[in-house]
Amino acid sequence: MSAKPIKSVLFVCLGNICRSPLAEGVFRAVLAERGKHGISVDSAGTGGWHAGEPPDRRSIAVAAEHGVDISGQRARKIQTEDFSRFDLILGMDQSNMRELKALAPEAMRNRIHLYLEFATGAVGDVPDPYYDEAEAFASVYRMIREASEELATRLN
Repeated sequence: MSAKPIKSVLFVCLGNICRSPLAEGVFRAVLAERGKHGISVDSAGTGGWHAGEPPDRRSIAVAAEHGVDISGQRARKIQTEDFSRFDLILGMDQSNMRELKALAPEAMRNRIHLYLEFATGAVGDVPDPYYDEAEAFASVYRMIREASEELATRLN
């Protein structure tokens, strides 16, 4: 990344109903807890199947358990202009990363990073909990919370 301060972050997963809405909501909460303002945060999916829908009820529930309200978010598919609009684009897994790099204009590819690796330095995916039970959502929440704390510190 360049020395330019990061003023906007986009979290991206597959359908924008499980992981990326959680990351958006949790990161907003972490920024608010730290009194950090001036960073725009959003989320999107590489696919548009759920466009306009709220997050998965299990993501809403696990966020609410931790005092984070993501119920007002609506899924959307990533747009070409997002690559120039956001300083930092964080994919939840390797598949998201491949898709993002394929969609991004070449000059913007340096803005795209694997979420956990960029935030914590640990290479790994945030697994998609969609086909799993509530415990998988709780586990994903914990990963995202920890990474959001690290990301907020890194962007300080």
